[in-house]
Amino acid sequence: MEYFDIVNENGIPTGKTVSRDIAHSEGILHRTAHVWVVKPSDHGFSILLQKRNMEKDSFPGQYDTSSAGHILAGEEPMKSALRELKEELGIEAEPEQLHYAGTFRIKYEKEFHGKLFRDNEVATVYVYEEPVEIDSLTLQKSEVSEVRWFDLDEVWNEIKTDRSRFCVPTGGLEVLKYFLNM
Repeated sequence: MEYFDIVNENGIPTGKTVSRDIAHSEGILHRTAHVWVVKPSDHGFSILLQKRNMEKDSFPGQYDTSSAGHILAGEEPMKSALRELKEELGIEAEPEQLHYAGTFRIKYEKEFHGKLFRDNEVATVYVYEEPVEIDSLTLQKSEVSEVRWFDLDEVWNEIKTDRSRFCVPTGGLEVLKYFLNM
């Protein structure tokens, strides 16, 4: 069972913890770390997105942030970001290769697999700009079914009108675009 720090609106741990199940059934505020893998392109930037495994408890089969995960109780955002990047994509990054871009809030209630899922997070965002070859990645099959490069602006424009393919958080893309001066 995973446990998370319960945090305040600024993402500061309160000293209390909550299990993953309770956090998502009751919508208790907790933290996540997101990593955007980016590369320059002819039109600006491309972003590596992961397609979520069909068994995921939220947004199965949709394209999401390059790598993201919950910050475990007592863990710091950087450590979580490095762990998730290695677990999900097989990228062994060093702390200096992740560039802090900011934070944003995620809050929604939606039904998946016939069960209500309440998400309430403060997400810390990092950007990874090292060269990445998709064929050399080791995907965590229980989490990720595939990865693809997408044009950042195309994703940005599509999520404004259609959410059937992408579940990338708008706030996360806003933080990324600001970081990249777009």
